Amino acid sequence: MTDTKLPFQIDWSSRSKMRGPGEQSLGKLLHSLRDRLAPGAQGVSLTYVDDRGMRKLNREHRGKNMTTDVLSFPSSAEKGAFPHLGDIVISLPTAEKMAKKFGVSRRREVETLVIHGFLHLCGHDHEKDQGEMMALQAQLERELLETEPLSMSLKRGRKPGSKVKKLKDGTRVVVTGRAAAALVRRERVKKEKKVKVRKVAKPKEAVAKRGPGRPRKEAAAAPAKRVLRRRRPSPSRSGVIA
Repeated sequence: MTDTKLPFQIDWSSRSKMRGPGEQSLGKLLHSLRDRLAPGAQGVSLTYVDDRGMRKLNREHRGKNMTTDVLSFPSSAEKGAFPHLGDIVISLPTAEKMAKKFGVSRRREVETLVIHGFLHLCGHDHEKDQGEMMALQAQLERELLETEPLSMSLKRGRKPGSKVKKLKDGTRVVVTGRAAAALVRRERVKKEKKVKVRKVAKPKEAVAKRGPGRPRKEAAAAPAKRVLRRRRPSPSRSGVIA
């Protein structure tokens, strides 16, 4: 019996400083997704980016000026062209943050994002359906990864109003609610104190600027001019008047 499966090409690229899983880690998963969801596809692209690059893509294509975890760009190839399914773009820094929140590896989080992005390439849209896409995603994670699915309901990024607090040991934590409000008040008090100190500070005395080289010595005061009095001629003893 001959294998009738079509060849499947995966294009890998990275624009991130972080390292993401490659062919050895995700190749089998992508082939299984193609066989299950898009048997006629012969190619797909997977690109890793940083949050800055993802934010730019999200702003240009969705009008949202914020980063996200995964974006999908289905192919619009004409009839007869190479059957490329589309492009999946994943932000590795965001995937790393979410992996830490769930207590899993970065690879495990990326696997979930790959399945999510692949479903979008196949025409599924969880923002318009009645939960069918997320249910199918959970089923695929159980079957293809043989593990329980990761939640996609957890908000990506920080909560509105949250603040980053620096602890004494140098670590940073995200605080919300009253802790965030107290941090804002402390920062406001610090700013007000700085402004008051600037207003009270005395202006610095102007210092005469000296040119390059050795400073010149001050010129000594000129001595007072003597007033010479003209002596009167003494009377001649001979009695002759000149």
